[in-house]
Amino acid sequence: MNTNQHATESLPQVTILGAGTMGSAVARRLLGCGFDVRASDQSGEALRALDTFGAETMSDPREAVRGSKVVLTWLPTADVAIEVMIGEGVLDAMDPGQVWAQMGTIGIEGTRQLAEAVSTRRPNVLFVDAPVSGSRLPAESGQLVILASGPVDAKSIVDPVFAAIGHRTLWLGDAGTGSRMKLVLNTWLAFEIEAAAEATALAEHWKLEDEVLKSAVTGSPLVSAYAASKLEKMLSRDDTADFSLGLALKDLTLVEEAAGPHAPVAGTIAERWRGLIAQGAGGLDVSAARLGLA
Repeated sequence: MNTNQHATESLPQVTILGAGTMGSAVARRLLGCGFDVRASDQSGEALRALDTFGAETMSDPREAVRGSKVVLTWLPTADVAIEVMIGEGVLDAMDPGQVWAQMGTIGIEGTRQLAEAVSTRRPNVLFVDAPVSGSRLPAESGQLVILASGPVDAKSIVDPVFAAIGHRTLWLGDAGTGSRMKLVLNTWLAFEIEAAAEATALAEHWKLEDEVLKSAVTGSPLVSAYAASKLEKMLSRDDTADFSLGLALKDLTLVEEAAGPHAPVAGTIAERWRGLIAQGAGGLDVSAARLGLA
């Protein structure tokens, strides 16, 4: 057996529950890196798409987790994660010693409830709270930043998976710390999106050409690469979703619920975005934050 074959065979088998934008992107990345990947989702269309990439797809999440060393959940909300993992008995179906990495952004309280359920119902399962900084394209290219928190014993098991999908993993302490840091970063992200949107609207209002605005911000120390990329989408009117406005608002709502008066500007942005989503912009990219300003 050659070294590459041995390395591939030593990779842990991974199950992904939730084959939405991020779950599917991560599944494709892991398959490309030689991992044996199972996937489960309520959407047959999402599973068929992953099946063509070589994933083993299953409609029953309880069956999907059995035998895998690492289970990644990419479920959209705390309520969905609690229903699938606890209500549908997936946690009870997990094997002793399995690592469950909860990677969706479900908030502080939802994460606490899941960690508590593991502690009381299945203490022999290793629960890792591991939301990420990054969207579909970084997931597909292995450039996510993973905000991991949880038991030390889980680290050596899950690190090969995190190394494949991310360029950096921060281990931050006890489970729950990662979710708190994620909300901090997503608040920052919302500010950058809104800054790009309002800058675009101001430039249009004052009759500054798009190319002039792009030239002014290119290479500027005031503008991050992320904000510049969203500005480009705004100017080109490209709202195909890498990270939807609806999901961004979900994250800001979690900040509002957990932070209250500590994040007043986040609340103001969230209120404006709610108006856009009420008008049907929820499925568009966050670059659609420019709407309603011109």
